[in-house]
Amino acid sequence: MKERILLFLIILGLGVFIYIYQSYFNTVWGLGLICFGMFLYGLTTTLAYKVKKRVLKYHPEPVNENYKPFVTIMIPAHNEESVIAHTVSNIQKLDYPRFEVIVIDDRSSDNTASVIKDLEKKYNNLKALIRPKDAFPGKSAVLNDAFKFAKGEAILVFDADATVEPDFLKKLIPMLEPEDVGAVQARKVIRNKNYNLLTRCQNNEYTMDAYLQLSRDSVKGAVELRGNGELIKREAIEDIGGWNNYTITDDLDMSTRLHIKGWDIRFCIDAVVYEEGIAYLWPLYRQRRRWLEGTIRRYLEYCQDVLTSKDMSLRASLDMTIYISQFIMPGWFLLELFIRTFKCLAKDASPHILFSSVIIGAVIGFGFFVTIRYSLRRYDNLSRREAFIQAIQTSIYFFIIWFPLVLFISFKILFMKKDMNWGKTAHGLVLEAEQEQQELQQSTQQTVNV
Repeated sequence: MKERILLFLIILGLGVFIYIYQSYFNTVWGLGLICFGMFLYGLTTTLAYKVKKRVLKYHPEPVNENYKPFVTIMIPAHNEESVIAHTVSNIQKLDYPRFEVIVIDDRSSDNTASVIKDLEKKYNNLKALIRPKDAFPGKSAVLNDAFKFAKGEAILVFDADATVEPDFLKKLIPMLEPEDVGAVQARKVIRNKNYNLLTRCQNNEYTMDAYLQLSRDSVKGAVELRGNGELIKREAIEDIGGWNNYTITDDLDMSTRLHIKGWDIRFCIDAVVYEEGIAYLWPLYRQRRRWLEGTIRRYLEYCQDVLTSKDMSLRASLDMTIYISQFIMPGWFLLELFIRTFKCLAKDASPHILFSSVIIGAVIGFGFFVTIRYSLRRYDNLSRREAFIQAIQTSIYFFIIWFPLVLFISFKILFMKKDMNWGKTAHGLVLEAEQEQQELQQSTQQTVNV
């Protein structure tokens, strides 16, 4: 109810502000000012990253080779029989001396539980945790249950389809050592990015997110955890009381609570965790809907704590406030168009005023395009032509996926009941495709031999 009332007041206040502002000023300048602020923010963080990179080139941060905390790797699995064995096999190849693995079956209806039990027999450092069918739902509850058995000084969380290189922990661990650092997030990359246009756009989305996260990290801003490939200090987890069982986005909720408590979160661009992209539109909508709902709800739930926290750094607080503007922008833009259209129909305003708002919308879209293209050039090393084409495709993808979802989630929070459905993502398509390819190659080879 708190979230519903607060969102209603925000929308009502924004609508009243725009209506009154339009009576005395041209609100296009208001939108333009927000656009300029976002541009200035992006420029500042990008320059900060370039300066930091240059400084580190000549004065690299010392690495304490003796800092090797015991790590508990937790892997929640719900109906993941097709991928969990492959993931565990990959994790066991980590080149790190001190770690254990806890694989949790979360009320699966397939053979995930039996596969995990077999894995427990196979690996000495692996514990199988089978949750009862009536257990509290959600990934947060899964992680809280596993945390009771975890021995690690640090907790590393992987999705059931994750794969990493053997030196993953060696790259991630040094960034966790400083006393004020509570967690480190690895870069996420879509493993099957070339499967179709949708998976490629998802990877481009992740690439842009990596650029934004790294930029925020450069100014010690409010870097966020991403669920897969997140390394968290036990001390930090205990300080905030564990994961929030009543959130549908455990990573974003924990990120905000860590910042409120004064913990810093770092982003490691060199440590990469690969995951499977979603190949079809409707399942992608379900996943992104959950992400966006969790994002907006945590801002509504913790806004007072963010504003009043004595432990949260000023940089993180300012960074988080500026970052929220990307969710306010679609609402502002639509209210702007709605009120101007109403005034034009009532002949209280000239139609050309309406077109000026549309132009501002185009400017916002161009800003996303430039950011995506820059990210693809820098971090995926695409050619100018390929980066241009994929930036256009991904900008359209953003408009189709994110813009309508902001409106839908706002409507849902206002008028629909909150649920704990965190939108299970189907995994295993990549492995199935690889197996089919191997079978085809074997069949072809046998035909040649014959």
